[in-house]
Amino acid sequence: MAGDRTLAAKYAKLTRKQPPGMHGKKKGFGKITGYGIQLKEKQKARTFYLLTEKQLRKYYDQASRQTTSTATALLTAMERRLDNVIYRAGFADSHSSARQFINHAHFSLNGHKVNIPSLQVHVGDEIAIRGRSQKLTDFLTETAKGNHAVSWLKVDPSKLTVSITSLPVREEIEVPFNEQLIIEFYSR
Repeated sequence: MAGDRTLAAKYAKLTRKQPPGMHGKKKGFGKITGYGIQLKEKQKARTFYLLTEKQLRKYYDQASRQTTSTATALLTAMERRLDNVIYRAGFADSHSSARQFINHAHFSLNGHKVNIPSLQVHVGDEIAIRGRSQKLTDFLTETAKGNHAVSWLKVDPSKLTVSITSLPVREEIEVPFNEQLIIEFYSR
């Protein structure tokens, strides 16, 4: 008899017509709308680049004023952030660790101390580890060995420097979201 009850309980779970929990009967399974899909893509971008809503909106406004494709301009602006350059150069395993290195002023941009992760880099800029942060060299070289830099950056792992040789091109940018849906979200 006890075996029948356990099988009945498993069967009831498999054929459930509503989500589990106390509030499952009220909502049911809803379809995600076009707005919901666009919102999810925007949230993915915010999470990936560690942006606030205000920052992402500012990048969109700047990109919409460009003569090139708005989606490409948006991605290029986000890729040119200093924390993203440190991440793409291979000195950090995540955007958050790159952001922490910059917040603690371990890097310099063109010889000047920087502690603002959202700074935009330009072609010809030079990023180097600061003198007081030489204790990190072993850690950064080990991290850089495991990662490979993108083609628009010239990385010197022995000196721990990064030079920006060109702007990123859309074909080189790998992101886990669809930037076109973000453009559609903001252009409402």
